[in-house]
Amino acid sequence: MNRIFIPAITPPETQSEPAWWFAFAENKLLVHRKGTLSQIPHAIDLTEIGLVPIRTQFLGTLDDRPCYSAQLPKDALAPDGMTWCGLRELYGSLDDDLFALSGRAIQIVEWDRTHQYCGHCATSTTQLPHERAKRCPKCGLVNYPRLSPAAIVLISRGDELLLARAPRFPVGMYSLIAGFVEPGESLEEAIAREVREEVGIAIEDIRYFGSQPWPFPNSLMIGFTATYAGGDIVLEPQELVDAAWFTKHNLPQLPSKLSIARKMIDWFVSTH
Repeated sequence: MNRIFIPAITPPETQSEPAWWFAFAENKLLVHRKGTLSQIPHAIDLTEIGLVPIRTQFLGTLDDRPCYSAQLPKDALAPDGMTWCGLRELYGSLDDDLFALSGRAIQIVEWDRTHQYCGHCATSTTQLPHERAKRCPKCGLVNYPRLSPAAIVLISRGDELLLARAPRFPVGMYSLIAGFVEPGESLEEAIAREVREEVGIAIEDIRYFGSQPWPFPNSLMIGFTATYAGGDIVLEPQELVDAAWFTKHNLPQLPSKLSIARKMIDWFVSTH
């Protein structure tokens, strides 16, 4: 389903029709589960289904239907017929547009929760009326939702690609080299540094592939391709336990289709 989402800050003055409610207790989303499919609750107000939120945030409209996120108490009970689920386990069971909105919602809920007070002078902050930002009325500090850019790269050497395994990965799984961008770096500089630090090789011909919001917890993954330019693999042991060159005919276990890493690997397989 290809619906149109229009982000907004100011909710409608009157709420006369059911809205989508992206309601979270800690990092668990409230959903209806029907077999392998999930659905986001829709109601005029959460009190209709017996829930009282700590605070809510207007997200915008999806095909003209209002969308809200909500922070609920961590011990809130799911209404009859509903349950709490982590976002990762909902991939594929929620419509794509609702899954994307769930990722947006959890980041806004967390930002709202953690910015009730100014980080400089501890004064209660106020929500600005026309942008997603909180301002301190005492010292003027403005805070926007946090976004942490991370660069990820598919490195090719002829018909081979480099895959690496971090100790936190599930047993047997390999993925692409990735890391967070540091202050003062361009995306290309971050990619070259991460590759040099983690596997010790040089790369060239760095090209943009695509990007993906990654709400685990607040990243923006920016994907690149690059070609091998020299050097032997030398692992950074604090980051990786293995790295090797693979062809499409001998791939190890790969990340889920949820990730941009898998999209990039699938693209390599289809084009080589």
